[in-house]
Amino acid sequence: MTHPTYHNLIGGQWLRAASGKTILNLNPADHSDVIGAFPSSQAEDVALAVAAAKKAFVAWRLVPAPKRAEMLLHAREILIQNKEKYARDMTREMGKVLVETRGDVQEAIDEALYVSGEGRRLFGVTTPSELPNKFAMSVRMPVGVVGLITPWNFPMAIPSWKLFPALVAGNTCVIKPATDTPLSTYNLIQALVDAGLPPGVVNIVSGTGSATGSALVEHPDVRAISFTGSSAVGSLVAQRAAATFKQVSLEMGGKNAQIVLDDANLDLALDGALWGAFGTTGQRCTATSRILLQKGIAAEFTAKFVARAKKLKVGDGLDESIEVGPQVNAAQIETSNLYVDIAKREGAQLLCGGHPLTGGAYARGTFFEPTVFAGVTPQMQIAREEVFGPVVVLIEFSSFEEAVEIANSIDYGLSTSLYTRNVNRAFAAMRDLEAGITYINAPTIGAEVHLPFGGVKHTGNGHREGLGALDFFTTWKAVYVDYSDKLQRAQIDNAE
Repeated sequence: MTHPTYHNLIGGQWLRAASGKTILNLNPADHSDVIGAFPSSQAEDVALAVAAAKKAFVAWRLVPAPKRAEMLLHAREILIQNKEKYARDMTREMGKVLVETRGDVQEAIDEALYVSGEGRRLFGVTTPSELPNKFAMSVRMPVGVVGLITPWNFPMAIPSWKLFPALVAGNTCVIKPATDTPLSTYNLIQALVDAGLPPGVVNIVSGTGSATGSALVEHPDVRAISFTGSSAVGSLVAQRAAATFKQVSLEMGGKNAQIVLDDANLDLALDGALWGAFGTTGQRCTATSRILLQKGIAAEFTAKFVARAKKLKVGDGLDESIEVGPQVNAAQIETSNLYVDIAKREGAQLLCGGHPLTGGAYARGTFFEPTVFAGVTPQMQIAREEVFGPVVVLIEFSSFEEAVEIANSIDYGLSTSLYTRNVNRAFAAMRDLEAGITYINAPTIGAEVHLPFGGVKHTGNGHREGLGALDFFTTWKAVYVDYSDKLQRAQIDNAE
């Protein structure tokens, strides 16, 4: 059976990779379903894309920001019209269930609406000068050519988090989509092209991280890199970008804790834990991978949670009745297997799951059972390292203060959650949990586009998606206008 062949978008033209090589995009629920062949780009292709972006920047930076924003609004309408098609494409290439991929497309729709408003709010600051007859202000300027490296788990939402604010700020972009899920990013770019974005303003080069991603990070004409992926790769990105003095935004891993106190609404906490742990098959940086249970409710919560986890229906996400889709590829299955073995060796108690699903309806895909471990201590490897699969651990604690200490004891700091009816505990958690996001009586997943998204410690380097993205994609320029008609020397002529 034939399958479509896709090309890189460079300077408004769809071009094959210079090598002629391609990478097949396979459905993780059915490897016989080939979504398409995508370019395996190398440094030569990246150089062409960066040159096109650099050329386009000359004119794009001069387009008024409100006009740039209008193109995002037009793209938003195109996304709305194609939402169901794009969601089905995403489920085929990524695996997560349709209700989630519809949400992924919706997030790009919401991001377009939110960021388009920023076209009229690229505010600077005016301030009094210390000298007479002198005006002082600051304005935002675009960075230039920016490189965007995006992950496979949210293949339209996360590219929109990066692309839209970068564009409205006046930058031009070269984006490398995830090797496993390029089509969803292509669909997003096509919406921008159809909305009238000028050639070269956005360029897409697909390929591997080692070849395509590295070339983008190291290219001297790329002035900034926005990366979402693992902490290990993010560290390499930062080191390589430093050689050419690029600014870098890193959004990386997590080992997120949901804390359930004795006074919590237990049914609500169960709903949140199930969704947080097994939504997107656990393949979220914000996934609930640790559930911290106060001892008074631990036994009841554990029994109910395991019973519900066992009933989750795993399968092809295109089936509306499915609750948990496949893992994205065989490497992720191997990782889940690895951590199950580690947990067993550490003495954790396997309560359910723990194995790949094979044979029958699962024979042609990469599926893994929803997996729950109890008897886990905070020092265990399974309690400290990111699995990025449907594997969750249960840890018991005595006091609220102990729970906070356990939650903070890891290298990551992305998302945290607390279930309680005690407002004092809630506010203490908001203050004391070391994370970029804290939810009260809600799971660790569910970020909204207009709030800052990112984390601390090994999760990020201080920048944020959402609120705060424009701070990364713009630089400040101070402007002084002296209308005194004489030389005035700051800090000298006004000294007492």
